[in-house]
Amino acid sequence: MTHRTKRLFALSALGLASLGGFAAAVSALAADDAKPADAKSGDATPAAAAEKKHEGYTDTPMQPNGKWHVHDVNRPLPKVVTPGKQFSQKADAPSDAVVLFDGKDFSKWQSGNGGEVKWKIENGYMEVVPKTGIIRTKDKFGDFQLHLEFATPEQVVGNGQGRGNNGVNIYGQYEIQVLDSYNNPTYADGGASALYGQYPPLVNASRPPGEWQTYDIVFEGPKWDESGKNTRKASVTVLHNGVVVHNKTEAFGPTTHRNFGNYDKPGRTSGPIELYEHGNPVRFRNIWIREVKPYDSADDKTSEKGTAARAE
Repeated sequence: MTHRTKRLFALSALGLASLGGFAAAVSALAADDAKPADAKSGDATPAAAAEKKHEGYTDTPMQPNGKWHVHDVNRPLPKVVTPGKQFSQKADAPSDAVVLFDGKDFSKWQSGNGGEVKWKIENGYMEVVPKTGIIRTKDKFGDFQLHLEFATPEQVVGNGQGRGNNGVNIYGQYEIQVLDSYNNPTYADGGASALYGQYPPLVNASRPPGEWQTYDIVFEGPKWDESGKNTRKASVTVLHNGVVVHNKTEAFGPTTHRNFGNYDKPGRTSGPIELYEHGNPVRFRNIWIREVKPYDSADDKTSEKGTAARAE
């Protein structure tokens, strides 16, 4: 039975027998039919309903560009793009990369307090154990290229930020969000591959829950001069499943929930890579990182080889 038919039956039950009363009822129905579909309680499309109901805020600070609040509920969600079947899954690490995780041990990692990692390893991946805390690399990195693969739980539990939540937290300050964003609306700057609380991804290139996904991240850290003046903001380029979702995007400052940082005072120019623990058993595998140096800054051995080659 349609919403319109139900209303007609209800009107009849109320005893609107007079011609004038029935005419008024029909006029009311006509006015209701003139409303957009998402304005009616019973006729909203699933997409419109999801758009209206997803979490977000309007009482958070306005971002520096003056367009949106942090985690703004009204910010448009990124367009959905289906990624190719294969991009960099199980990509071999380059010869100059540091392999952070090869599926065997946590030798490159420590817990948030510097102790032993309590997550589990099986079948070549690490998996979050709820209530065991974040993990971070023992080493610190400056400008880098990072490859990482993750899978959110195949069994869907929760919605919005409660579904497959984690994060790649660069220097412990700049987070690229990990989330199950497959048919799972949330605030735009908090979806998978978002620069958390600042920029949504250009598109939503998420795979279904349980499938392995890839992040390929190029990060440049901030810089300050001797007087403490900021001379370079942190910036990030991200490919999610082979799709560009950030293109040398400058962060407003460090990321955080319901707010954002700035560069007013000198801060970190290098730091560890952190993986969050938000109670969801997210999996990670094949993590490697390589330093990105400026042009013409090869090490001494490479320079010597280059000089010898030119002499020949």
